[in-house]
Amino acid sequence: MQALNWTPALWLGFEPMDAMNRDFMTLLGRAQEASDGTVVTTWQALVAHAVQHFGAEDAWMRSEAFATAEQHTLEHRVVLNLLREGLGQAQGGDLAPARQMAGELGAWFSRHTQSLDAALALHMRRVTTTTA
Repeated sequence: MQALNWTPALWLGFEPMDAMNRDFMTLLGRAQEASDGTVVTTWQALVAHAVQHFGAEDAWMRSEAFATAEQHTLEHRVVLNLLREGLGQAQGGDLAPARQMAGELGAWFSRHTQSLDAALALHMRRVTTTTA
């Protein structure tokens, strides 16, 4: 499992995204370390955050007609569906899929942040600088 540590490589320079990404990392870390008795509640918190987090990014991309919005939004949808599936399985008593996903999401998060999120953050910094 990839250790979750905030590093300068994950800093995007657009505080709304940086804050959401730090929160995602914190919640994912809790899900990775959750005891059997807390897997469901930690996973619920992660799913709730992802809904808000991905929704905010998707709204920014729509409002700015962002060039790679379709790919970025699709990735959000896929990951959110997986998170919901993991939650459903955990709620049904099968914790293994959620535990496996929690382990794999760290690597996904790092790649997603350094590629798709980085491009969106750059765009948002430019847009908010020119409209301020």
